[in-house]
Amino acid sequence: MKHRTMIFAHRGFSARYPENTMVAFQAAYDSGADGIELDVQLTKDRIPVIIHDETINRTTDGAGFVKDFTFNELRKWDAGTIKNNHEQKCLIPSLDEYFQWVKQTDLITNIELKNGMISYEGLEEIILEMITTYELEDQIILSSFNHYSLAKIAELNPNIETAILFMEGLYKPWDYARTVGARGLHCFYPVAQKPIIDQAATEQIAVRPFTVNEEEDLKRLIFYQCPAVITDHVDQALLIRQKYDEHSKMSEFEERT
Repeated sequence: MKHRTMIFAHRGFSARYPENTMVAFQAAYDSGADGIELDVQLTKDRIPVIIHDETINRTTDGAGFVKDFTFNELRKWDAGTIKNNHEQKCLIPSLDEYFQWVKQTDLITNIELKNGMISYEGLEEIILEMITTYELEDQIILSSFNHYSLAKIAELNPNIETAILFMEGLYKPWDYARTVGARGLHCFYPVAQKPIIDQAATEQIAVRPFTVNEEEDLKRLIFYQCPAVITDHVDQALLIRQKYDEHSKMSEFEERT
């Protein structure tokens, strides 16, 4: 049985739009992405906001740690600056703003909890409560490099899918994932080789490598029928998948005739 590789937009359509902004998320949806990957941290007044770095230095025209600003203070900075190749002003979105928007779509959302360097006390409870409030349980995957956080989520709400983030080749990663209650392997893309993908499928664990931007890597993973890829280049990944689908249909037709 053939499985179609899902295309997740890494921080939205970040190859063309400012990462982790509503503009990038809307562009990913309009392009035909199956899912969106984004990053969440807490402000000084404990509001979940969507931003990758622990500081706002790289992605806005401001400076300082996310945790040291209130939400209203963060909204003063421009997250769609010229250095992000976007002239229109963009704001750092709240997770609440994103949920209001994504609730109207069928997109899957992979939320990475950015609590590896800064612990953000209570982040898990806040996120889980919001997911329940918006009735998005079936559209959310929670991932983190902080596997203690994933184990906590599995205890608090085992119905929400979680995925371990990792960089190196783990031995039997599906077995390890189960120790923290996770059902997904979100690995650095070189780790996602065919034996890992195939065995993970047998173990009913989904492999979704990041960040797959090179054409040859996208072709390889789509050909391997990897469950999903996380990419900045949504358009390129969708085009490669379309060509693979057409080729597969042609092959099936030739087999039948």
